[in-house]
Amino acid sequence: MVLDNRSEVRKVLLITLLLNLVVMAIKASVGWWTGSLSLLADALHSVTDSANNVLGLVASRLASPQPDRDHPYGHQKFDALGALGIAAFLGVACFEILKGAIERTIEGFQHGLQSIKISAPELWILLIVLGINIFVTFYERNVGIRVGSPILIADAQHTMSDVWVTITVLLGLIGVWQAGVLNLPALQWLDVILSFPVALLVFRSGWSVLKENLPWLVDEMAIAPEAIHTIAMQVPGVINCHEIASRGVVGRQVFIEMHLIVSAQDVEGAHRITEEVEARLAERFSPVRVLIHVEPPTYKSDRITYDR
Repeated sequence: MVLDNRSEVRKVLLITLLLNLVVMAIKASVGWWTGSLSLLADALHSVTDSANNVLGLVASRLASPQPDRDHPYGHQKFDALGALGIAAFLGVACFEILKGAIERTIEGFQHGLQSIKISAPELWILLIVLGINIFVTFYERNVGIRVGSPILIADAQHTMSDVWVTITVLLGLIGVWQAGVLNLPALQWLDVILSFPVALLVFRSGWSVLKENLPWLVDEMAIAPEAIHTIAMQVPGVINCHEIASRGVVGRQVFIEMHLIVSAQDVEGAHRITEEVEARLAERFSPVRVLIHVEPPTYKSDRITYDR
């Protein structure tokens, strides 16, 4: 059974793209107006949010689960490639944030830190932006989990990092605001200092996305062979099974191969047994495609992986 959820994924990505563009424009405008490095860095992070949505739309259109002549196993690895693209965007954002923070720090020690002017209305605007980011995160994540879309889950994770970034920046800007109210110029350094944890949060999100999608691309084992063996052995007529292999991601798409020793005297009987094995595996790990090589009851081999 192959599930095609691309139309719903594209709908979600279009909605979040529009919201992310609004968020990016607000952050960039307020950051430019106030001269806040951390807020401009946050706006850069939001640029990657929008770019990720565009990337996700492209990957979603290409990532059809339906096989064709040139792609007999479907096209779903395009989905994982799109998620890796998100990780790459996060890496670029992390580098740019660190670069700007280091440059501002060196400039501050040499010539004095540039003063940042921010007011209460601008802080309220940023609170609204934070609310939009939180909505986008939970909306994408819930739909991604429901339809089993790695690109939505990865993008939601990226947006969640944007939520933490915005919270961090907002706290720093509240401190900068109080620097003017309380006449404490040292608090101006909060804007630069908090740029470093912002970069670390961005890097952490990128690493998580990379770690979650590499198993799909490198054909890492999807299901423990012991679990597949246990299910197969519960089917009447199965004597043993070996050479068990699996790849893919459970809940997204799994491919299973095995050699099955069956107690059957004809092809029809062997077919019924293998159909039951496939049905039970599909019930447990759907969507799944199973390839079974049938062997007779007298088959003996030192390559049999499991004993009864």
